[in-house]
Amino acid sequence: MHEIVEHTADLGLRVTAPTLELLMADAACGLFEVIAGDLSQIQPQSDRAERFHVAGTDPMWLLFDWISELHAAFELRRMLFCSFDVTIDAAGLHATAYGEPYDPVRHLLAHEIKAITQHELSVVETAVGWEATLIVDI
Repeated sequence: MHEIVEHTADLGLRVTAPTLELLMADAACGLFEVIAGDLSQIQPQSDRAERFHVAGTDPMWLLFDWISELHAAFELRRMLFCSFDVTIDAAGLHATAYGEPYDPVRHLLAHEIKAITQHELSVVETAVGWEATLIVDI
């Protein structure tokens, strides 16, 4: 016998910004706020900066792949980031992320993210800039 029960284990991010580059940077900050809670506990060490490149032109999939790359950086290398320089061109998204390795003595984590989902994923250009919605499974 089995029973299917409803269970909500997601958090959503809604991001608005005047440019697509700022939208991507703000979404990245949102991801690490979900993971770490208070971003001020993360020190942006320039010697620990990491470069990322995400190929593509569709803003929605750039966001999904970008946030997935950052999530992987935390899961695989335990890197926490708190600031981002992002540019977007015809080849895709290019970014430098600043942060430091997770230290359980100094960093209190808020949520464990299991996956970045495609559920309700959207990026739209508006009259005043850009808006995005992204759901993470916690």
